[in-house]
Amino acid sequence: MTLQEIMEMSSRSALELVSLTDSKINSILVDTAHALRNACGSIMEANALDLECMDKANPKYDRLKLTEERICAIADDMEHVATLPSPLGRTLDSYTRPNGMSISKITVPFGVIGVIYEARPNVTADVFSLCLKSGNASLLKGGSDAECTNRKIVEIIHGVLASHGVNAAVCTLLPSSREATAQLLNAVGLVDLIIPRGSSQLINYVRQNSRVPVIETGAGICHTYFDLSGDVKKGSAIIENAKTRRVSVCNALDSLLIHGERLCDLPSLCMPLAGKSVVIYADKQAYNALAGHYPDSLLQPATESHYGTEFLDYKMSIRTVGSIDEALAHIAKYSSKHSECIISDDSAAIRRFQREVDAACVYANVSTAFTDGAQFGFGAEIGISTQKMHARGPMALAELTTYKYIIEGNGQIRCP
Repeated sequence: MTLQEIMEMSSRSALELVSLTDSKINSILVDTAHALRNACGSIMEANALDLECMDKANPKYDRLKLTEERICAIADDMEHVATLPSPLGRTLDSYTRPNGMSISKITVPFGVIGVIYEARPNVTADVFSLCLKSGNASLLKGGSDAECTNRKIVEIIHGVLASHGVNAAVCTLLPSSREATAQLLNAVGLVDLIIPRGSSQLINYVRQNSRVPVIETGAGICHTYFDLSGDVKKGSAIIENAKTRRVSVCNALDSLLIHGERLCDLPSLCMPLAGKSVVIYADKQAYNALAGHYPDSLLQPATESHYGTEFLDYKMSIRTVGSIDEALAHIAKYSSKHSECIISDDSAAIRRFQREVDAACVYANVSTAFTDGAQFGFGAEIGISTQKMHARGPMALAELTTYKYIIEGNGQIRCP
């Protein structure tokens, strides 16, 4: 079967989804979650084949790796999506015109959503659950790094769909070839929306080459600013969590900004990072404050290239600022508009930070690790949008719908 024929089947299956009830969709999701848990062994066997081909030092390795705990978490997210209200058929607005014509604005699916992603097999299950719940067919274009794992997960999904008498084409895994990417990006009339998930290179490529509308899920260059009034105990815990919980995710901390008058507290703030072997690239002031208090092998002078870098590794930069003004200017220059945080006990500083920082998620005294659809109560997520059109931040069910107008009347005609 050609790629064109595969995408045509996906497009037709989207029309069939319209007739599925929400209770039917929920049953499919719950059964798929059970099937994923029951197939933990075979999924990890497939995943091991992919892991064998990747260097453990590669930042993508952690994202690629599946454990029983991670598979169960994926299943939990899918079950949670099943408990959420349907995003379809909601009336966003309704009114009656002077001529008696009634107009309603109603949420509807996009139709077919194509998702291009790299070594993230959890995306396969997340996209399926969110797209099915929102009435969309999904075209999955995973990377070759996760091909065995993705195919096993889709095989399990197809088994559940078959047991419910639902067309398997509502969830289609495309070949991992460049040809499939090119054809997907040019599938005008068959694909309604494309969402890229991965490196900035991947996202830029999709944006520059797609003839189909794109919602960007940008790279995460995340900052935390420790303000003049910041609490050391809270700050230390937040910095450690944001940096080391999972270094390979887009909400991980990349750069710490510290008020110059709080440099004496920098060793205490960074002490937990030493136990995780985090390499720190510090400017001159921060370097001097840490020297003798942080392992020499993990402390290096910063260069300009260390700011504005998404490390995806046990690495972090530090810059000293003289005021919140300098912190805001630094973030404005280097931020990817993903997740930014202030640690402060000064309500005025917090409000200013929240008002002036241009990012999808702005935190005050909370780890940036919470930028995640599940943590926001959305169930799974299809990505973190860093753009401003249609969707911003964690994208879940509501962001996978569009709307149409329903107009009703009683014979009204328009006169010149």
